[in-house]
Amino acid sequence: MRRTLFVMAACGLVIFACSLWGQGPPAGFRGAPAAGRGNAPFDMTGYWLGQITEDWRYRMTAAPKGDVGGIPVNAEGRRVAGTWDEAKDEASGDACKAYGAGGILRMPGRLHITWEADDTLKVESEAGAQTRLVSFGAPRAQGNDWQGVSTATWDRPAAALSGFSIGRGGAPGASLKVVTTKAKPGYLARNGVPYGANATFTEYYDLLQVPGGDTLLTVTVEVVDPQYLSQPYWYSVHFKKQADAAGWTPRPCAKGGQ
Repeated sequence: MRRTLFVMAACGLVIFACSLWGQGPPAGFRGAPAAGRGNAPFDMTGYWLGQITEDWRYRMTAAPKGDVGGIPVNAEGRRVAGTWDEAKDEASGDACKAYGAGGILRMPGRLHITWEADDTLKVESEAGAQTRLVSFGAPRAQGNDWQGVSTATWDRPAAALSGFSIGRGGAPGASLKVVTTKAKPGYLARNGVPYGANATFTEYYDLLQVPGGDTLLTVTVEVVDPQYLSQPYWYSVHFKKQADAAGWTPRPCAKGGQ
């Protein structure tokens, strides 16, 4: 239920000027989630430009040290956030902490999504020049790196948003569900708000077609981290489909790269 509310809120931010048309919700999910490219209910490949219409302060620049915003950190998480030192991260080879699985989608820039194989999506980020392999079968990644191990299923909620077309020819209400574990400890925000090695990230990718307008990819994320969070942390981001690779310029997460 919370995920549906997050998706609705995110979509509302980007299409509030559009006229909505009413239609009943589609039929619910029937059968088990299907795996891989051959059963994909929509096509999310291509280049996607991040739309920074929410949390601008925390996504475009690093907020002051100790400012955790709305992230539900516990006492230890707040303490660690208060010790953030960007220069120290650079010196220790940890400049990519804000570009790991917990924070990469909030970074400004583009995504490039392709099929690495019939059972594996490759998600490349312009920010930090990161690559994540999302597997429908046996995981392709080993873990203990910034992007961790990601497994996927095609997920179809019981109801979809009324008033939107889900993708171009896509199945109504369909989502890509991605669960990521075994990532190196990193930051949920650019100013050192931490997540630990045992954090779990559950992402739901939804393709939306604005009436007469853009194709959008909305990603709703749940972060569960027993080390630094007092409760699950939810956030949502969205991207606009590009016609081609114009502007695609991967930048390393070392100092000066972003």
